[in-house]
Amino acid sequence: MTNNINQMKTLNKNSSIPVYYQLAKLIEKDILAGNFKPGEVLPPEHDFASRFGISRMTVRRAISELNIVGMVYSEKGKGTFVANPKLDDVEFELDNPSGENPSKEMNREIKLLGANIFRADETLAKKLIIPLKTKCLHFRLIVSVNNEPLIYENKYIIFSKHNPILETELNDPSLSNLVNSNGQLRAITGKRVFRASIVTEEEAVLLKVSINTPVFLVEQTIYDHEKKPIGWSKSVYRGDRYRLTSYTGWCLGDF
Repeated sequence: MTNNINQMKTLNKNSSIPVYYQLAKLIEKDILAGNFKPGEVLPPEHDFASRFGISRMTVRRAISELNIVGMVYSEKGKGTFVANPKLDDVEFELDNPSGENPSKEMNREIKLLGANIFRADETLAKKLIIPLKTKCLHFRLIVSVNNEPLIYENKYIIFSKHNPILETELNDPSLSNLVNSNGQLRAITGKRVFRASIVTEEEAVLLKVSINTPVFLVEQTIYDHEKKPIGWSKSVYRGDRYRLTSYTGWCLGDF
């Protein structure tokens, strides 16, 4: 690994680009070229500092940049390792039959179908790791574009009588916003699981599609700072109107 460092290009300390970022880009280039492989430990900070005549603090800042984009990760007492590329970043894109930019001239509307206190059944209790019949808030929503229903959502959060949700806060009924508005805890991280499915009878009526129409089913869980689940939702995307796009790998980008 020391040879890898010796073969790296030099840094331009007179450049307007910060030295730490130049070093981060050099390490990124070596990772992408396979000189540092996934699971392999990077050389220690002092090796980089000695090779380039820079401070260890500058090296640490460069490593931090790589850490932010998920290219490397650190383990206390063991060092910094090259991560496997992230291959699961996805997003839904609405198909536009006209071929024009889908975001153009589209009127998106969110309609609240209902909001009520729901006592957790076995499925929800398992998702949120709470006792059966724990009070939760349940929201049902339809998302439409140009008056065409496209997404049906069910959202659940653990009920807190100390922080009732105001009607104005339902203007942004994202799961994280609902959690932050109602509970004393704050949503810190989230996880989404994507599955292929077919509509139920209820979903078919609400989305105005035929029974057995294929859909994308998205389950989202929101966690607090202790990684405890505090909210869960299930969203049904019409398979005839949405496509799933995946973005693979990681990249620092340009400065």
